[in-house]
Amino acid sequence: MTAAIKGSMNSVLERLHLSSGGEAPPPAEPTKEQLEEVQNKYKEASQEQVFAFWDGLSKADKGYLYEQLSSIDPVRVNEIVEKTLHPPAAASNSEEAKVEPLPESATASVLDSDKDDIEKWYSSGLELIAEGKVAVVLMAGGQGTRLGSSDPKGCFNIGLPSDKSLFQIQAERIVRLQELAQKKHGKEKVVLPWYVMTSGPTRKPTEKFFELHKYFGLEKENIQIFEQGVLPCISNDNKILMESKSKVAVAPDGNGGIYQALVTSSVLQNMRERGIKHIHAYCVDNCLVKVADPAFIGFAASKDVDVATKVVRKRNAKEPVGLILLKNDKPDVVEYSEIDQATAEAKDPKQPDVLKFRAANIVNHYYSFRFLETIPEWAHQLPHHVARKKIPYVDTEKGETVKPESPNGIKLEQFVFDVFPRLELNKFASMEVKREDEFSPLKNAKGTGEDDADTSRADILQQGKRWVEAAGGTVTSEQVEHNGVEVSPLISYGGEGLEFLNNQTIKAPAVIEREDS
Repeated sequence: MTAAIKGSMNSVLERLHLSSGGEAPPPAEPTKEQLEEVQNKYKEASQEQVFAFWDGLSKADKGYLYEQLSSIDPVRVNEIVEKTLHPPAAASNSEEAKVEPLPESATASVLDSDKDDIEKWYSSGLELIAEGKVAVVLMAGGQGTRLGSSDPKGCFNIGLPSDKSLFQIQAERIVRLQELAQKKHGKEKVVLPWYVMTSGPTRKPTEKFFELHKYFGLEKENIQIFEQGVLPCISNDNKILMESKSKVAVAPDGNGGIYQALVTSSVLQNMRERGIKHIHAYCVDNCLVKVADPAFIGFAASKDVDVATKVVRKRNAKEPVGLILLKNDKPDVVEYSEIDQATAEAKDPKQPDVLKFRAANIVNHYYSFRFLETIPEWAHQLPHHVARKKIPYVDTEKGETVKPESPNGIKLEQFVFDVFPRLELNKFASMEVKREDEFSPLKNAKGTGEDDADTSRADILQQGKRWVEAAGGTVTSEQVEHNGVEVSPLISYGGEGLEFLNNQTIKAPAVIEREDS
C-alpha cells in the first residue's frame, strides 16, 4: 500500500465492516464544506463518479462513504494506474536485462554445505531466539476460495490424522522452538512473537479461530493479528469502481503490502519495544515451513545481510516458478515467462547435472530489523502489478449491480520481492533447502493432484516417516497410499527428540503426539 490510501486504514475498515473491530457508531455526515473539498479532489482527478448516488444515501451511508473516500488519494491512484499500465520502456523491456545466478558468496545450500557450517548456523540462530531477538511474520491474508472454503486459508484442515489446521501446525512449531531454545540455553522463558498479517475478509475469522483454539498453546500477548492495506479496484477505462452505492470496491494490496502494514499497524513499534533484531516472514499455505528456522536465522545473521531468502531446487527447466537471481547486477525475482528456453535449460558449468538457474522462489524470507526500520523511506517507491479480474460493481449510470462474465477491471498489488533490487549484493543472501523437507504449498482444490490438500498431507506424513526411520524406528503399512506418520511439532521441530522410537515399529497411518503414543 502506498500514499494512495492515507492515514490509518484500520478505523476506516472497521466502520466499513471490512475489519474486525466491534460495532462502532456510524460516522457523522460531512458538513457542506467537507463534502465540497472531497468532491473537488475527485473531480480534479476525473473520478467524480464515486458520488453518483450521494443524494439518495442515508445519513449513515453518507458518513461511511465520505470516510472511505477521505482516506483515498485519487490523484495518487491515477498515478499508480498510469505507471503500472504504461511502465517506462526500459523497465518493461525484459530482453535488455542481464541475468546471472547469485554468486557463491551470497548463497548456501543444505544439500551440499559443510555439516559443521549448518550446525553452527543452527546453534547461533537458536541462541538468538533464546535471547528474544527473533520474531515471526506470517502472511495469511488469503481465503481458501480455490480450496472450496470461504475461511482463511490458515484454518484449512489438510486431512491429517490429527485434523490440525495450517495455523495449528505452524503455531506448534513455534511452541516447540521456544522449548528447544529454553532448554538449550537454560532460560526461564523464551518468547518468539508471532505477527499474523490478514486482510479485511480474513481478520475477524482469524481472530475468532485463534481464540477458539486458545492460541494453540501460545500466549495471546505474544500474538499480534494485523491487517494489510487495500487499494481501489479500477475499471478497464481507469475509473474507480463502486462495490455498492455507498462503498468503493477495494482489494488487498498484495503480499508486498506487508511493508507498509508493518508500519501502520504498530507491529514495527512492538518489535522495537521487544528488542527484535531478526525477522522470519513466510506464507501460510506452506505446510512444511520451518517457522523461524534457527539455521536460516543464523545463516543470515552470520552474513550480516538485510534480506535473505530460502529457495528450493527447480524440478526441471519447464517448471513455472519464479527464480531468485541477479538481474542487471541486482538481486531480483524473474518469472518463468520472462526467461527464454535456452536460459531456462542452461546447465551449471560446475555441476553439469543441475540447472544453472535453479533457485526457485518460495516466499520464505529473512529481514534484519534495521532494514525494516527504513520502510518509510522506500515503501512508496515499490512498483505495482496488474491483476485483471472479474469485479462485481454498481453501474454508476444505471444504478444496477453488475456481475461481469469476463475481466472488467484491474486489482493493483505489490509483491514482497519487489524490494530485492534495492539491496546491495553484500546485503542479500540465499539458502537452498530440500523441497521435500520445507516446501509443499496448498494452492488447488482437493483432487487436482498438484499442490492440493492431498499432496500437502502426503508430504507431512512422508516427512514424519523419514524422521521415524532416521531415529531407528520401522514403519509398516497395509495400504500403499497411507504409509506415512504424522509427528506432532510439539515433540519434534525438525526430526530431533525421537530417540524413544529406536527399535519401535509404527503401523501407519499413525500420529505421534508424545513419547507413549
